Amino acid sequence: MRARFGLALSLPLCIIPRTRIEPLEFPIMSSLKLHNAMWPGLVGKGDDEGQEPPISLDRMLELTAAAEVDGQKYDGIDYFLFFPHTDPYASVDDLKSIADKIAGHGFDVGSLVAPIWPGTVGDSAMGDDASQSKFLESIKVGCRIAGIFDEHGVRKSGVIRIDSAEFGVDKWREDSTSNTKRIAATFREAAKIAADSGQRLAAEGEICWAGMHSWKDMLDLLEEVGMPETLGFQADLAHTYLYLLGYNAPEHALLKEGYGEDEFYAAYEEMTDKLRPWTIDFHVAQNDGTVHGAGSHDKTGKHCQADDPNGKLDIVKCSQYWLKDYADRGIEHICWDGCMFPNAVLETPETWNTILKTMIDVRDAV
Repeated sequence: MRARFGLALSLPLCIIPRTRIEPLEFPIMSSLKLHNAMWPGLVGKGDDEGQEPPISLDRMLELTAAAEVDGQKYDGIDYFLFFPHTDPYASVDDLKSIADKIAGHGFDVGSLVAPIWPGTVGDSAMGDDASQSKFLESIKVGCRIAGIFDEHGVRKSGVIRIDSAEFGVDKWREDSTSNTKRIAATFREAAKIAADSGQRLAAEGEICWAGMHSWKDMLDLLEEVGMPETLGFQADLAHTYLYLLGYNAPEHALLKEGYGEDEFYAAYEEMTDKLRPWTIDFHVAQNDGTVHGAGSHDKTGKHCQADDPNGKLDIVKCSQYWLKDYADRGIEHICWDGCMFPNAVLETPETWNTILKTMIDVRDAV
């Protein structure tokens, strides 16, 4: 993927008023399930100079299954639908074999990441008709696999994650209004495909994706799409922290350098109050206030280890802002996202125990 992934395959992973969105009816869960993402084994990995090799799905499952804190283990995984972990056009039997493998570790599958980026199945949601067609094909691919996993029984909940697949904001800024409308039109068609398949889409808020690179532009795009029952927001603690600082959109910054704690939480509440009603998927993460990248993906929120001394976030406290009334929005699990960690970190068992302990603390505080 040109933008998000630096693999050997050159991978990059109608307006409505701003009023409260009526909650959908979802079953009340006794507690949030705890998931680990599989894509940290892929993001920024590859065989280009300076890159580390991808970590296989089998190994990521083993590392996740080995983690345990006071008898608690991970409940499931979230999963990227592309090579080398998955052939997006795999046969039904092959996909059921993958489902069996995941279930064999005692895991459910939760949210899936559609292969929307150039170099995978899809292409830019802001592009021409050919690019839009590829983007929508990737949604069909994602919905097909989701349906097979659902029918198998390994997947009981979760969304399909997307973004604009348009890396960087310079081209978007050439005509921001028209380009947001184009992305929204693509997303609207994608949401129709998802709805017909009984799936929901969540657009990831991250500063590198055009039209989604600030909290305000993200909100404008969601409102332009105007299908909250099918297309919502995926909040990631690391990425949304940079929303506050106005990286890639200084005009929308809610904090200035040197801010104090009271200023931080006032700004955080302002941001989460606007985006939380749309939030249907949530990533626990840490951020040290810098941008980071690997491969060709070079300006996005830096994921840090859960106990990183340079971390800017009180993970447990900040998570509560996003997870207020989570059941009303159909959220049944939370997932850790640690993109672009070195392989040595990912291969260290204590990494996953520390993350699991943090996620338990998040769950228990809600």
